[in-house]
Amino acid sequence: QVQLVESGGGLVQPGGSLRLSCAASGSIFGIFPMGWYRQAPGKQRELVATITSGGSTNYADSVKGRFTISRDNAKLTVYLQMNSLKPEDTAVYYCNAEIRPTYDSSTRTYWGQGTQVTVSS
Repeated sequence: QVQLVESGGGLVQPGGSLRLSCAASGSIFGIFPMGWYRQAPGKQRELVATITSGGSTNYADSVKGRFTISRDNAKLTVYLQMNSLKPEDTAVYYCNAEIRPTYDSSTRTYWGQGTQVTVSS
């Protein structure tokens, strides 16, 4: 089985920083694009940032210049460094990855369970 497990959420004041981590585990042959999405109450899930296996990144306009996505392929982990946080960044953050399991010839999309980020004074 393959799992994605997030960590690092919490409560932070406006202007503060948090670092989210998402580690993949299980019977993994390869991991391709990885990303972070978020869903605020009453809103649809939206893309935050993505990163390819080669390190190319893409960001939502709302987080450009404040958030940085990175990955450690050896550790099967993707990170999201969030700086200058705003109340509107409050949401459940989900990691996402395209993974080829060892028991399958094709890739599948996997999601983590989500981690709450609350930005409030």
